[in-house]
Amino acid sequence: MGVPLKLMPILVSFFVLVIGASQATSRLLHEYDEAAMVEEHEKWMATYGRVYKDDAEKAKRFQIFKKNFEYIESFNKAGTKTYSLSINRFADMTNEEFRARNGYKPFTSSKSASFRYENVTDVPSSLDWREEGAVTPVKNQGDCGCCWAFSAVAATEGVHQLKTGELISLSEQELVDCDTDEDRGCEGGLMDSAFSFIIKNHGLTTESHYPYLGIDGSCSANEEHPPAATIKSYEDVPENNESALLKAVANQPVSVAIDAGGQDFAFYSSGVFTGECGTHLDHGATAVGYGISEDGIKYWLVKNSWGVDWGEDGYIRMQRDIHDVQGLCGIAMNASYPIA
Repeated sequence: MGVPLKLMPILVSFFVLVIGASQATSRLLHEYDEAAMVEEHEKWMATYGRVYKDDAEKAKRFQIFKKNFEYIESFNKAGTKTYSLSINRFADMTNEEFRARNGYKPFTSSKSASFRYENVTDVPSSLDWREEGAVTPVKNQGDCGCCWAFSAVAATEGVHQLKTGELISLSEQELVDCDTDEDRGCEGGLMDSAFSFIIKNHGLTTESHYPYLGIDGSCSANEEHPPAATIKSYEDVPENNESALLKAVANQPVSVAIDAGGQDFAFYSSGVFTGECGTHLDHGATAVGYGISEDGIKYWLVKNSWGVDWGEDGYIRMQRDIHDVQGLCGIAMNASYPIA
């Protein structure tokens, strides 16, 4: 049945109004979403004290922030993984910029032949060195690429506590400033080289005596900063062997190198991390335990140095015993520990 000609103008006007209203609503929603995103960015800037040099830089960083924000929202909404992501202080960085700040440098070096835990058989099903008093509070390396120093210090703090019963926060800045034969401060380094320096230096002083500044500085005289903890030597965990790593971590906190450059790793918030990552080792951290999650996933408990607002109060649980012998993110490739 046709529409009477006299009603055509009325219908046309009606459809024009509907389409116009729909377009206006769409524009309003878009403007509201953009305005809400701008507000989120401003709140994030205030939280992290971020200041940009000019409006052009701010506009650029806003677009990066928006892209990361939308990725995180989409990821969490999908709910298909065993972990969650959240906005953190890396939110206005591209992934390339984030990768560039990681400071682990795998220099060519000989591996130790001995592994004192080779014949260990009594390994508990789970362990958390925090509960044993062998782990200091999570620290923050800031924008200095000296993860290697934080990893080596955490392992040294742990073995010192296990030997003496005293947990002391040691100085990363002493390593950044003074360990310069191979390591390069904020430009990167290696945990084994740090252990070698600690041995030659007859120990490390406390963080309170030599506080962290997050920049490359001049080495202060050792007399001003007497050593508070010493180590005799160090050993490397047999590479590509999670079973060997388990034996080591069952006995003390262990320095580990990982590929931490992925987007999911950057924005990890909670849960057992099972994300995709390679074996391009670019970050030093410390394995301080292991366990099995409520849903049956084996994991490594890893202390990071990106502050308590990253991950699970500064820690990440990384899937353990995967099919790849190198371990998730290469965690079993280049681990080592000091001997007190």
